[in-house]
Amino acid sequence: MNATTKLLTIFCVLAPLGTNAVFAAPLRPNIVVVMCDDLGYSDVGFNGATDIRTPELDALAKSGTICTSAYVPHPFCGPSRMGLMSGRYPHEFGAPFNLPNSGHGIEEYNKQGIDINETLISTVLQDAGYYTGAIGKWHMGITQPFHPNTRGFDDFYGFLGGGHSYFPEKYRPIYERQRRAGNPNINEYSLPLEHNGEEVNETQYITDALSREAVRFVNDAAKKDQPFFLFLAYNAPHTPLEAKEDDLKEYADVKDEKRRTYAAMVHAVDRGVGEVVESLKSNHEFDDTLIIFLSDNGGKTSAGATNRPLAQGKGSVYEGGYRVPMFFHWPGHVPAGKRFKYPVSSLDFYPTFAGLGGGTIPAGKHLDGKDIWNDFLAAQNPRKGDMIFVVRHRAGFSDASARQDRWKVLRDANGPWKLFNIEDDVSEQHDLSAQNPELLHSMVAKMEKWSRSHIEPRWHHERQAKDQWDETGMPHFDQTFSIDPSEATPVEVSEMKPLKKGDSTRDDFVEREREKWEKNGWNWDHVKVDKMFDSIDANKDGVASGEEKKAYWAKMATEN
Repeated sequence: MNATTKLLTIFCVLAPLGTNAVFAAPLRPNIVVVMCDDLGYSDVGFNGATDIRTPELDALAKSGTICTSAYVPHPFCGPSRMGLMSGRYPHEFGAPFNLPNSGHGIEEYNKQGIDINETLISTVLQDAGYYTGAIGKWHMGITQPFHPNTRGFDDFYGFLGGGHSYFPEKYRPIYERQRRAGNPNINEYSLPLEHNGEEVNETQYITDALSREAVRFVNDAAKKDQPFFLFLAYNAPHTPLEAKEDDLKEYADVKDEKRRTYAAMVHAVDRGVGEVVESLKSNHEFDDTLIIFLSDNGGKTSAGATNRPLAQGKGSVYEGGYRVPMFFHWPGHVPAGKRFKYPVSSLDFYPTFAGLGGGTIPAGKHLDGKDIWNDFLAAQNPRKGDMIFVVRHRAGFSDASARQDRWKVLRDANGPWKLFNIEDDVSEQHDLSAQNPELLHSMVAKMEKWSRSHIEPRWHHERQAKDQWDETGMPHFDQTFSIDPSEATPVEVSEMKPLKKGDSTRDDFVEREREKWEKNGWNWDHVKVDKMFDSIDANKDGVASGEEKKAYWAKMATEN
């Protein structure tokens, strides 16, 4: 399509860029958001990866602007996506937990999804005349009120749940067996993919299939006399760790098997992004397209990811849990070769996209993000004095943290509140709370005020979690936001001591078992796995050590 028929162009001089260059600023660019799943902060070349090669992403990052302090609103998949799409913290509409695997058969939860009262950015852009597409992972509800085609997307190709196996030749037989057996609750990792509500018989490796469909969408969209919005949500490198043989050969030098497979999965994503870029160029849309790349949360270190130099990973309120790799790319409009050091949140996408796309934000719509565009171009802090929050609920307590400019407060594992200068201490090693007590109290008080906007969760990641929530009287924020050490319930020693290779906390053990069950198409039984952990943990220190696991399985082999 001729750009002059689509774009209204204005000109602005951006002195803060260090040059007097004049930038054309089309008001209605195409917008492509590429989201990875559980990608580590340091697992792309533009953020320092040396053992994983991402030339396509690196080329875009080099000719765009890298956001070094980019955040998402939650350290888990579903709530993070809901935050991006709604422009609100998911806690404010009852979604601080992942929707459970539909194969668990929890019907009351299977009928839930992102609040229908929340107008999503996809609808805002669709109403503004954009052709809209979602490709890949959804994880925001599986029934009609929450389906992508109902929530502002003209075209959807992918899967509705929280994850999927990658090889059709492996997952399709599992699905067929379960279907023939009349099982009403089939593991969602084995369900067929769909296109606009119709089941499809996918034959390609899933990452390649999603790239193929993204290219199809661009080809179709380019024929229309309207801009387009594409949300390309890869499930890679989320578990199960499954990669193509050709990609694995590229990383034969990586000794650790998990890391090797993980690297090959990221490699496939990079290849796919290159294909999408080529389709944009061949359709003469590349120069008119804003591309944003990010992960939905931090990398999962137990599944091959790294988040260096950040502390911890997926699920954590340390930086490694929700600070993610991100760049903006738009030729002639986004400064090339720059690094934007100020905090940016995926919550900001909603008002920023609405502004660029000429969309109308519904009257009364509450937004936690802000339109950062002008500040972003001018290399200024768009959130000066504002806070970026994160809260992750556990069994009986909550992890919480917030960043304000260069400062960050954090409470983890029900321990004492800490304060970090996150610009000087990105690894969060030096607690400065004793030197800055007034600042600590002020920031925690702001977090407590924010928590009053939260509502009761509408679902939990599993049925047992709801029982735990009720039994422990969650969320009891009065305790979470107390700074009096005497009111804190000490964390178990096992949670604080470093683990040896082969050791697992209860959370780690349950999560790995869940992945194994999902990969094999088994119906998840949390109670059974909990009892298994209790049997393995012979000394009851809260850790299933490598030695205890060996002893347990040896005993099982003898008894069977």
